[in-house]
Amino acid sequence: MTAPAEIQAENFDEKLPEVPNAEGVFIVWTGEKPAYLAKSGMLRRRMLRVLRPGSTGRSLNLRGLATSVQYWLTGSRFESGLLHYELAKRHYPDIYLKLVKLRFPSYVRLLLTNPFPRTQVSTRIGSSKAVNYGPFRTRASAELFETQMLDLFQIRRCLEDLAPHPDHPGCMYGEMNRCLRPCQQLVDISEYQSEVGRVEDFMRHNGGPLLHTIQSARDRLSEEMDFEEAARQHKRIERIQELLSLRDDLACDIEELRGVAVTASANPGSVNLRLIWKGFWQERQDFALQSDVSLDRRLREWLESLEPRAGMQQERQEHLALLAKWKYSSWRDGEWIAIESVEKPPYRKLTKAISRVLAANSG
Repeated sequence: MTAPAEIQAENFDEKLPEVPNAEGVFIVWTGEKPAYLAKSGMLRRRMLRVLRPGSTGRSLNLRGLATSVQYWLTGSRFESGLLHYELAKRHYPDIYLKLVKLRFPSYVRLLLTNPFPRTQVSTRIGSSKAVNYGPFRTRASAELFETQMLDLFQIRRCLEDLAPHPDHPGCMYGEMNRCLRPCQQLVDISEYQSEVGRVEDFMRHNGGPLLHTIQSARDRLSEEMDFEEAARQHKRIERIQELLSLRDDLACDIEELRGVAVTASANPGSVNLRLIWKGFWQERQDFALQSDVSLDRRLREWLESLEPRAGMQQERQEHLALLAKWKYSSWRDGEWIAIESVEKPPYRKLTKAISRVLAANSG
């Protein structure tokens, strides 16, 4: 976090009108205590309103209480949102989530702590052993993905803590051969875990290995002129591709969620690059277009020198919520470049995104 600009109370009349009317965040202080934290796309106007002389009207006026005000220029709504979150968490640890109005997105979770694992849709990723797939735009889209994914496999859909017994009544999915029926002891734990392993592999690798296996089988069957079975395998491929098309833009195993948000900078001729790595936001990097070193080389040096930091699951959940709030919004500023392969970062896409963001915000 960069150091803020600060204005003392005795200089409000002189200095507040000089504040840029741009994206930013500010804190009003009363002595040693923060009295008010806010972000705005029209920083000067908002600060003047809160710190105006006199006390007429019903709107908030802190002029008589304020001893100073600190402010940060950010360049984008995205960076304002992240900075607002960081400052709220630092200064208001008990109510910061309420202040930033952070809504947690939905995930499809494969719960692996149960002897007979199952999936669930939840807005909490938790600390227990699980595969967390998301974030999704809405709970409805997560539930649709979960339902269609389970149609490809035979793990249970029931929510009960199973006590397997031959006399267990079972459910309709078992009757339709869409569940291995561990509840009725038709399979043992190892057989059921083998099917769970297939689901886990699908979620961790976005269906890639399963698709490759079925495509190879289809091609082999076609070469053997078993066209009927090849057509059946082709139908399976289409079902998987249809399922994968239901994913929202960010949805994946959060352990593999990596990318860069490219947004405008408060510094002319520069952009802000903010990397998220396995669901954790990293420090902002300011990139100037004018330099003796090529942009491509600087990007490579930046990514290769990174030592990504991690944290607790609660922090990751909040960071992912901030990403989803920006990425899925109607007001999104800047561009998102996903990093699907650690070995082959998309340098060309990043370079083009930087050029577009600079062009959009020039002048």
